[in-house]
Amino acid sequence: MESIYRLEHDEHVLHAVRRDGAWHGLEGDPFGAPAVGARLDGAAPRILAPVAPSKIVAVGLNYRDHAAEMNKALPDEPLIFLKPSTAVIGPGASIVLPPGAGRVDYEAELGLVIGRTARNVPAERAHEVVAGFTCVNDVTDRDLQRRDVQYTRAKGFDTFAPVGPCIAPADLDRPVGIEARVNGERRQHSSTRELIFPLRRLVEFVTAVMTLLPGDVLSTGTPPGVGPLAPGDRVVIAIEGVGELENDVVAGDPGPGTQAFAP
Repeated sequence: MESIYRLEHDEHVLHAVRRDGAWHGLEGDPFGAPAVGARLDGAAPRILAPVAPSKIVAVGLNYRDHAAEMNKALPDEPLIFLKPSTAVIGPGASIVLPPGAGRVDYEAELGLVIGRTARNVPAERAHEVVAGFTCVNDVTDRDLQRRDVQYTRAKGFDTFAPVGPCIAPADLDRPVGIEARVNGERRQHSSTRELIFPLRRLVEFVTAVMTLLPGDVLSTGTPPGVGPLAPGDRVVIAIEGVGELENDVVAGDPGPGTQAFAP
């Protein structure tokens, strides 16, 4: 399997692969056995988030050292929460800090992209429903997280779920490296071998609770080293075998936007 990208090209959105320095569109279901089509000519495409998920299911406190740095006990079972589809942005898009936000943190995470409808999937068959790996930045307003206790508001703002740059081949049984860099300085560096609940267990656990749909993302937790972002920062999430997800950080406009409600 080649890494699959989702692009905007000539005002169309399509999936594509990169071969010999050129983009080639895919024909058919990107989660099935798509055919590689013609080379994309013309203007350079814009790389989007590789999927438009109905939901992101994220896992909290899934690295032992991260639980310790957050001063929280290790969970007895996976702690899951949802991030809305409206939080998703792709590579190169800006993370927007809401007006009045407190400390907003980056969180590097390995994302599992779901490739087929999945319900009650046993761990030993998890690979059958995972289309590939991607990078996720589980951006979090830490002050709101402490104040609210539950995670919806703190992690649900628009732009708080950068995903990308592609869907890469996945091996659920081989540890992969994960890191975050802010302004070129490495802040997180670990491996999925440090997960409390391994990838197959997460698929089994989540699909016993809810149906996962093609394109949904299961974000598997962040290692230690989370820290704050500020306007002007550039944050990079890197996953071994996937690539790098890069986003700038900007301050939100305190005034009404063009999509604000108008009576």
